[in-house]
Amino acid sequence: MTAVRVGVVGAGGRMGTAVCEAVAADPELQLVAAVDPFAAGQIREGITVAGEPRALVDAACDVVVDFTVAAAARTTLPFLAMHGIHAVVGTTGFTDDDLALFRTEFSGSNCLIASNFAISAVLMMRFAELAAPYFDTAEIIELHHDAKIDAPSGTAVTTAQRMAVASSEWAKDPTQHEVYPGARGGEGPAGIRVHSVRMRGMVAHQEVILGAQGQTLIIRQDSYDRASYMPGVVLACKRIAEHPGLTMGLDTFLGI
Repeated sequence: MTAVRVGVVGAGGRMGTAVCEAVAADPELQLVAAVDPFAAGQIREGITVAGEPRALVDAACDVVVDFTVAAAARTTLPFLAMHGIHAVVGTTGFTDDDLALFRTEFSGSNCLIASNFAISAVLMMRFAELAAPYFDTAEIIELHHDAKIDAPSGTAVTTAQRMAVASSEWAKDPTQHEVYPGARGGEGPAGIRVHSVRMRGMVAHQEVILGAQGQTLIIRQDSYDRASYMPGVVLACKRIAEHPGLTMGLDTFLGI
């Protein structure tokens, strides 16, 4: 069996470095390129980090993993599509217009965009979606390290969106006065409240709390290390060729 040839964009960052290590360690994958303009010349698993995406084409990548930021990925993804290279994307913050463009451009190759690659997080979102129609109230608390600059997290946004689609029948918030403005969190789709915690010592965590008369259900997921995302990334690299066009979320790759 021929190993899948993988390139990594954002190879200078912590997530990019972890992806390089995970790809290099898997016998069914081969790390052949790494790109990051801020880490050009550095070495990742025996590969010299390039500053330009052209290195991905020169290395004949089958699939490229992108853990950067939306502004950079808006340039990288069309480039990959133009060259027929599959994309596995952990970057969030894309607009509806971005997604529409990606759906059009990825016709000769495929693209997966996932807000979270931890399999436990994927299951947490699915469980919350399944539970939503059976409860009257729900709130999401996401907790991350203090270096995370956006709030709420992409995982929390995706969770709220999926729960809102699953059920629009939520009780109204009874709060009439907030002593501290913002104490009730941000109001997401269908009125689902989302709270963001940024704290040293944490990595990535989320609780979905659902309540009905006389009962509550708490669904919690914890990622204690970036290694938690790697099984999902590796799985996506191996299966991306089987999923035509643009896929949102790792669910279908897991068969759920």
